[in-house]
Amino acid sequence: MEEEEEEEEGLNGGAQAQLQGKVLFLTICAAGIGGTFQYGYNISIINAPTTYIQTFINETWLQRTGASLESGVILLVWSFIVSVYSLGGLTGALIAGPMAIKLGRKTSLLLNNVFVIIAAVLSGFSRMAKSFEMIMLGRFFIGINAGVSMNIQPMYLGESAPKKVRGAVTLTSASFTALGLVLGQVVGLRELLGGEESWPLLLASNVVPGLIQLITLPWLPESPRYLLIDRGDKESCIRALQKLRGNGDLSSELEEMLAEQAAIKGQRAKSPWELFQNPAVRWQLISIIVLSSAMQLCGNDSMYFYASYVFQEAGIPYDTIQYVIIGTGCCELITAVTCNAIIEHAGRRLLILGGYSLMAVWAIIFMVALSQQSQISWMPYLSMACIFAYILSFGIGPAGVTGVLPTEIFDQMSRPAAYMICGSLIWSNLFTVGMAFPFIVEGLAHFCYLPFFTVCVCTALYVGFFLPETKGKTLLEISNEFNKRNFKAQTCERFWKGPEEIKSTML
Repeated sequence: MEEEEEEEEGLNGGAQAQLQGKVLFLTICAAGIGGTFQYGYNISIINAPTTYIQTFINETWLQRTGASLESGVILLVWSFIVSVYSLGGLTGALIAGPMAIKLGRKTSLLLNNVFVIIAAVLSGFSRMAKSFEMIMLGRFFIGINAGVSMNIQPMYLGESAPKKVRGAVTLTSASFTALGLVLGQVVGLRELLGGEESWPLLLASNVVPGLIQLITLPWLPESPRYLLIDRGDKESCIRALQKLRGNGDLSSELEEMLAEQAAIKGQRAKSPWELFQNPAVRWQLISIIVLSSAMQLCGNDSMYFYASYVFQEAGIPYDTIQYVIIGTGCCELITAVTCNAIIEHAGRRLLILGGYSLMAVWAIIFMVALSQQSQISWMPYLSMACIFAYILSFGIGPAGVTGVLPTEIFDQMSRPAAYMICGSLIWSNLFTVGMAFPFIVEGLAHFCYLPFFTVCVCTALYVGFFLPETKGKTLLEISNEFNKRNFKAQTCERFWKGPEEIKSTML
């Protein structure tokens, strides 16, 4: 009888674990498909119809005024259509913090789809309305959506995941970005929606992931940490934990959350300016500023700028290049998934350090290969290999782990403001690099990756000397690691304080 009872308990435990994994998996998918997936998807779908939209701009202007636009003006309008996405993203990053605090993580993600629907309507009907300005507005609104989701999705998933898989779960945000990038490249093929007649449908197709999220996410739980620490609703927190973890022993996780709630009792959500003024988070703030800036200043996105040219020089037929470029997106997807699998074993610090170190090596080889491309017959193939290697190195660490860190190194009251700072830096630097890179190429020619090489080396040095490992640690343990630097000058003085005063200083 006892053996039968034990066997039955084992079966129940297995079913419970399976249910727990299923709910967490569905939460990841529902948040990701309408979240960071949109960021990657909307970056890539705009590339396929470039020529058609430029022709549409000129034809629209000709019908309005009776005069054609000069090629330089068309290029300027097109550049604005592309770059306004970054300005929308910056706007989204700035409103994401207040949304996450006032509305909650899940509700913010759901309401964020309003921007997608507006963008899809504007872009989808732009040709019918004979208005290229509608495409600009559509790109701005979809940028807002991407800016909000890139901040709130990793926050939501990091707060919903158990500590032992927190990094892997949060890192799925990068996997969905890469998946969006690849699917955007595939859907943008001329045989699908990338043709002359179908490009408005291509630009409006981003509404599909948004609708999927609107249907699925309402059935899944809100962030347990938000429910307990921000709203003080312990019962709802326990119900959310039971959905995510099953009916097992939740005491240790709940105890950890209650300890964090007690540590920040009486505090309100911080603003970005308050983080800059707070010496207790000085090195945490420096870390996310360095890493978020490096995300765009490392030149990974600029590799896509060179892809067509390098592949053409390698002898790949022009009509085939669009399929080969999909391979670059697949590289980022493969490494993002690989990073998910190894992050809890390798740790955050090693992946970022290794990623930027390898990128610095490939940047040097790439510049040498570009400079010798016309002299040595096999150099285009080396350049092509460097493009894939650079993207692989970026995807294995920096692409995903950077988004994990704010969840792990900031408390509940500081986290939204930290993500606002991260998002603002990522989007403003994306805009800056996009505008500056053509001039860098013109000025430095084959050595255009020298600034990106410098960024990679400096970032790797910072991570190696100053960033502590956060794998498997609680927030209080991580805070103690940073406090060794934050209060280094006050170490001697703290020895004379009482235990309670020391505790309050550390927290």
